[in-house]
Amino acid sequence: MKNSEQRARGTDRSVARRAELISIGRKLFADTSYDALSMDDIARHAGVAKGLIYYYFTSKRGYYLAIIEDSVGDLLDRAGGAGDLAPVDRVHRTIDGYLRYAEHHQAAYRTIITGGVGFDAEVQAIRNGVREEMIATIARGAWGKPDVPELARLALLGWLCGVEGVTLDWIGRREVERDTVRALLVRTLVETLRVIAEFEPAYQPPVTMD
Repeated sequence: MKNSEQRARGTDRSVARRAELISIGRKLFADTSYDALSMDDIARHAGVAKGLIYYYFTSKRGYYLAIIEDSVGDLLDRAGGAGDLAPVDRVHRTIDGYLRYAEHHQAAYRTIITGGVGFDAEVQAIRNGVREEMIATIARGAWGKPDVPELARLALLGWLCGVEGVTLDWIGRREVERDTVRALLVRTLVETLRVIAEFEPAYQPPVTMD
């Protein structure tokens, strides 16, 4: 029994230490490019031996991917936490949750959207996964189902890329209230849904979307 408790405490400490290292890494990689940071730099900023980072993440790349994946999980949890709301309310809540996450976790958001490894297929796949999850969430709110025609998916992807650009600029300048930014993004989404309906008549926007 005593050995089991010791193992459990050790596991808790390991989980907490790993989470702490990821939190530090979010800030580092948000402000500095991937190539500009060495493992020695990371260890110095974290105040730990370099070997500890290798122990938890194997390599700098493994560390960076862990940071991206952890940040993505937080973002999707916040944006997708609309529960059993009506479809239109779910869309509003999704956009609001997305903006709130970016506002309160700016370093993590920048890491997700503008991470510093250039074109990396694995990192790009993680980002694409975020976009597909967001598109599916918006589609459920607009049409009650996540699977939509390719043209509709492309249109929503274009809107979402615009959301990323607006959000990055907004958190850097903070000259507009979050509610106003949300209203802007909802309005542009409504227009995107109307355009989709012109090409895909079976996919009409909810009449209460505005």
